[in-house]
Amino acid sequence: MLRILTALWFALLAGTAQAEIDIQEITSSGGINAWVVEEPSIPFVALEIRFRGGASLDAPGKRGAVNLMAALLEEGAGDMDAQAFQTAREALAARYSFRASDDTISISAQFLTENQDEALALLEQALVNPRFDQSALDRVRAQVLAGIASDALNPRSIASTALNAAAFGDHPYGTPLDGTAESVTTLTQDDMIDAHRNTLTRDRLYVSVVGDVTLEEVGPMLDALLGDLPAEGPPLPEDINFDLPGGVTVIDFDNPQSFALFGHEGMKRDDDDFFAAFIVNHVLGAGGFQSRLMTEVREKRGLTYGIGSYLATMFHAEMVLGSVASSNATVAEAINVTRDEWARMAEEGLTEAELDAAKTFLTGEYPLRFDGNAAIATIMVGMQMIDLPPDYVINRNDYINAVTLDEVNRVASELLRPDDLHFVVVGRPEGLESTR
Repeated sequence: MLRILTALWFALLAGTAQAEIDIQEITSSGGINAWVVEEPSIPFVALEIRFRGGASLDAPGKRGAVNLMAALLEEGAGDMDAQAFQTAREALAARYSFRASDDTISISAQFLTENQDEALALLEQALVNPRFDQSALDRVRAQVLAGIASDALNPRSIASTALNAAAFGDHPYGTPLDGTAESVTTLTQDDMIDAHRNTLTRDRLYVSVVGDVTLEEVGPMLDALLGDLPAEGPPLPEDINFDLPGGVTVIDFDNPQSFALFGHEGMKRDDDDFFAAFIVNHVLGAGGFQSRLMTEVREKRGLTYGIGSYLATMFHAEMVLGSVASSNATVAEAINVTRDEWARMAEEGLTEAELDAAKTFLTGEYPLRFDGNAAIATIMVGMQMIDLPPDYVINRNDYINAVTLDEVNRVASELLRPDDLHFVVVGRPEGLESTR
């Protein structure tokens, strides 16, 4: 069954050139749902696949298994070892990528129309029949362990690990998805098989296809590609609140400057006030050199090269986060200015000029994201995962423009809580001590 949902128009080049994006929804005979855009002008197809769950489905004591498993999907499949698989992929001029995040397993594929059948057959082997050879496992494990060792010396990684551990405790969000040296060292082939079976399941599957392909082809194509995956996976983790009170945590690190990661609880993506919150954050810290934090901390006081904030909307938690790096002698001042600016926006809100400028930027840059088949496929699968309708792409800028000054300032007062800000500071900051 298929249903044409909407025809979407975007001004892609300074309002002069336009591209029509006709999103269609299809359900294969095997029950796989997908969003499709037929674009026959270039003999090329982009395929995006997401499985909800990701590294949050690591089994107890097996942290890092899903991440390692995802990295091994292109390291041999079926009767092909890692070298044979890569040789076959290169011969087809196909691109595959396999990535794990806290909430998803992501698979991206791009291939020429003339090689579609062979490229999909090769990808099907990687998804359904990965080998997890011991030699590949040992080699990729060594790469992961090298990354873990590098993160242990990276102030940004140290701060992120500490903040997440304090905020989320035993929840999967509380530990890095790469795992620890101890947990990764003990992972086995059986652990890879279990991680594969638990995460690549059809009940948490989202798909988008863009390019030189017809609707009649997509259903059978997806059934052949994904139909042999397990039907269901284990339960997803529970939602969790950001459980870290305001204050400061200092982690000693021998470095001439300190890195600070800061934040507090945020807003769910499906909240009615999300677009107002999005504008608030843009003006506060996501708007580059036009943001208030950049103006106050860098431009006026020269305390940093860069500072910013963002809304972190994960599937089981939400945060408002930011970061700044400053010399050990000045980081305490940078933190004080950041907290003061957080409070000023909560109390005074935005000006009409700031709101207008934010709307102009956010609505102007949005169409530029749709700059190719792969980009469109990625956007569409992301929309599916957060339950946005296809016509969101038409209406999104209207949602931004509909936010009033009263609404945005009310949301600023509710979203931004300076007393709840917690700063994790990695370095040897002068005049700054831990409060917990």
